[in-house]
Amino acid sequence: MALNCGILGLPNVGKSTIFSALCSTPVETTKYPSSAVKANIGVINVPDPRLDRLSVIFNPKKTIYATIEFVDIAGLVKGASRGDGLGNQFLSNIRDSAVYMHVVRCFEDSEVLHVSDTLDPASDMETIDIELALADMQTLAKRRERAEKSMKNPAEKKNNEFVLGILDKISPALENAQGVRSLDLNTEEKAAIYDCHFITAKPQLYVCNVDEAAIRAIAAGKSTAHVDAVKKRAESEGTTAVCICGKFEADLAGIEDTEEKTAFLEDLGLKETGLSSLIHCAYNLLGLRTFFTTGEDECRAWTIHAGDTAPKAAGAVHTDFEKGFIKAEVYSCDDIFHYGTEAKIREAGKYRLEGREYCVKDGDVMFFKFNK
Repeated sequence: MALNCGILGLPNVGKSTIFSALCSTPVETTKYPSSAVKANIGVINVPDPRLDRLSVIFNPKKTIYATIEFVDIAGLVKGASRGDGLGNQFLSNIRDSAVYMHVVRCFEDSEVLHVSDTLDPASDMETIDIELALADMQTLAKRRERAEKSMKNPAEKKNNEFVLGILDKISPALENAQGVRSLDLNTEEKAAIYDCHFITAKPQLYVCNVDEAAIRAIAAGKSTAHVDAVKKRAESEGTTAVCICGKFEADLAGIEDTEEKTAFLEDLGLKETGLSSLIHCAYNLLGLRTFFTTGEDECRAWTIHAGDTAPKAAGAVHTDFEKGFIKAEVYSCDDIFHYGTEAKIREAGKYRLEGREYCVKDGDVMFFKFNK
């Protein structure tokens, strides 16, 4: 399961700089507000120190990380919902993403023009919220029209009444530029309108793009007005705001030596890269978990949803494993780090056999037994 994250925001907020740093993929950037013709896409490995340690222990022929796909969606401008700035194409890119990262400019730079000539994170966020809500209102209108036409069919009347009731719930929220995700829809309601693919129903996290002075201040526990404005909005929506210095991340991406990278991070008082922070937040937002398989051939990280059972995890490895699932041999990666070998894990009584009802935990190391 590859996580797909769309990166969006106004022009000149630093999306492409952040994308380039995260994916080590150079893309065209400009000091002037503009909109590229198409989105940039990059697939990268998910950093995981646990997998690194497992590979040292098992010394496999291959080490395979989980992957994450970033989509750098060109700057949305006011009027994007009407097609301005190739808005329709860009909104389509957002609909294809599982989660989107809203980059908000929180740095002053006279050489990089702001699309509205004034740095105001709250206003910038509101502009994006309005455009996404307007796009969803168009989708809602089309879905309502289709449901009303289908009401003439007695066999479909009950279902369409249900759909129209849900749309009536959603409409006021969108009119106030509030996302569909702000509504407490139950599983049945979400399923009934799944075909709408509402953009504002998707999980969202904020990325504060700050300068180096601000990232140093934040690392030292201090606050800045621009970042505080974004965090306040994020908190009100029940989501997260991550602070990244795009220029710093770009410089860091160009360093290959691990020790030099660590020293570079420590100089700013950071414990991890912006990439790691983003991925951790995205995983938590989507309720994703990681388990591992190990051996002489390969050590590998697999991504599943929280609450997935052992057969479901087996299916992530191969569909035949899920169909013929018998049991799973399981221990925690912390166990192998502590005891050093699987034999010692067995001696300590930490090596377990789990059945079909077992809910896989983050960090489990698993070996599946199945009927062929």
